[in-house]
Amino acid sequence: MSEHTHTDHEPSRARALGSRWLGIGLATVISVVTLGLGLTGRLNLYISPESVWFACAAAVVTLAGAIWSCTLPLGEEGDHGHDHGDAHDADAPAAPRRSLAVVGTVTGGVIASGVVVAALVLPPASLSVELAMSRVGEQTALFAGADDVTLGVADTSTFGVGDWASVFATATNTAAYDGKTVTLTGFVTPTDADEVNLTRLVITHCVIDAQPATLPVTIDAGEFDTGQWVEVEGTIKADADGSLHVEPNSVTPIDEPQDPYEY
Repeated sequence: MSEHTHTDHEPSRARALGSRWLGIGLATVISVVTLGLGLTGRLNLYISPESVWFACAAAVVTLAGAIWSCTLPLGEEGDHGHDHGDAHDADAPAAPRRSLAVVGTVTGGVIASGVVVAALVLPPASLSVELAMSRVGEQTALFAGADDVTLGVADTSTFGVGDWASVFATATNTAAYDGKTVTLTGFVTPTDADEVNLTRLVITHCVIDAQPATLPVTIDAGEFDTGQWVEVEGTIKADADGSLHVEPNSVTPIDEPQDPYEY
């Protein structure tokens, strides 16, 4: 009798430990990673600055919940207070389904654990070039107030790559922008016409919704490697067909900025 009880106790303890790890354990690790990135200013690589405070606050609440859960006896969170008795015969037909459920739970747990551990040990890095190259052709009007620029309401000297990309895509009076000086930072991407674009990712909430903003720049296609970050100082030029491009006075290679996105 005691041997049977001991045998049943071990799987129950293992299940309780597994459940606690897949629940509060993974949440705790993610919270620690989030707070670490937030304190070092690297959380901006994944979400917009406006969302950082919310993510960090949620991480603190999660850690508080994790500390509280540790006061519960192991397995109590899964105890529904039922007396299952000796219903082994009634449970027999459900054995295959239980086996599949266990396999699914273990597989999902291994994958989730791998992702969380990778987030913990791998250094944070931007996804600018990779995302931009995978989303070539997804042009979006990123600056909703482009029409205000024509009226002189906005100061184009404060525009980034995303703002100018919208102007290039939507302006009906391109001559109004001819001769505007710009200082822009982005990375080099190729075009189908063997030309070069200055590219920057613009995000609203996080890198999942990132959209590439591109500007044609008069640079030799082989002068810079794809993905090389540069600072371009130059002038906006309107072509005879009404299209716009950046005519650079200088193009300076730089390291990737600490915050590689525009918002």
